[in-house]
Amino acid sequence: MSEGVPAKRIRMKEEYQRFVSRKALFLILLLLAIILLAGVAATLGSANISVWDVYLAILARFFPANFQSDWFSDTIVWGLRLHRILLSIVAGIGLAIAGAVMQGILKNPLASPFTLGISSAASFGAALAIVLGAGFAGGEWLIVGNAFVFTLLASMTVYGLAKYKGITPETMILAGIAIMYLFQAMTSFLQYIGQSEQVAEVVFWMMGSMGRSSWDKVWIVSAVIALCFPYLLLKSWDINALGAGDETASSLGVNVEKTRVISMFLVSLITASVICFTGTIGFIGLVSPHIARMVIGGDHRYLLPASALVGGLTLLAADTAARTILAPVIMPVGIMTAFLGVPFFIYLFMRRKKEFW
Repeated sequence: MSEGVPAKRIRMKEEYQRFVSRKALFLILLLLAIILLAGVAATLGSANISVWDVYLAILARFFPANFQSDWFSDTIVWGLRLHRILLSIVAGIGLAIAGAVMQGILKNPLASPFTLGISSAASFGAALAIVLGAGFAGGEWLIVGNAFVFTLLASMTVYGLAKYKGITPETMILAGIAIMYLFQAMTSFLQYIGQSEQVAEVVFWMMGSMGRSSWDKVWIVSAVIALCFPYLLLKSWDINALGAGDETASSLGVNVEKTRVISMFLVSLITASVICFTGTIGFIGLVSPHIARMVIGGDHRYLLPASALVGGLTLLAADTAARTILAPVIMPVGIMTAFLGVPFFIYLFMRRKKEFW
């Protein structure tokens, strides 16, 4: 009996190592796919350059002593295309993280930034700036500032309503749905009273687009994600515990209300920093966590980074397709995310022979 125990422990350790290795391999493959697709995406456009020219232009910027790039490729990559590609990646990462955390802390597979009214609030803020010219900033930051502020306002309102009735997943979801319909109604009212050009601009903003990308926006979104994501990853065990129920999580020493509130605030901040620059993109935050969960499981230590990479890859693929399918016409990326992602999600869903939530 004593001889069998060490052998059993060794087998369990080996199985766990294989378990972790498979998840690490999946994350590495996602990262490589993003790098490869980013190189391909940078070659697409009116000015043709090769994938090698793209990578050479990037390497030459960081290692000028070892790599040399010509002026034309450097201008195309760094001046015109790379900031749009990187914004697609970091925006997808941010929305997917927000969706994964919301689904975890609310124990609801339909939770996303749309579910809690966050995206609807951003749309109202943008519509208010476009139609009435009113907002919290000026110039080119008018729409951005409005979308950001109203996103955070919606989050605080949801929290206040939930706090009044007791912060549970059910109360937060119900409060979020109420806020969503309220902001949708106010946005519809602004569209009703607006001029045709203003209404068209509001509708286009609500479809989502990477056409407003710039290096400043890439750095802002990246900085917000870099500040918020480590805490969420650190609390992945607590989010796992919340999936078993509030009472179970409390018995394991988790401060349920604090974890839920802080996590909601951070994902609202991430979402606000993304959609204020890109417009509303609803598919990524809902489905990317499910795609990752189907492949990698429900442990948020691995699910959060996997969801982030799936979201970045999906949004980059959608924006690349939006730029090229009807070129020179560029489709709104929010349309392409559904066209590309839904069939793949249904394929994975139909192949899955057991519950994944």
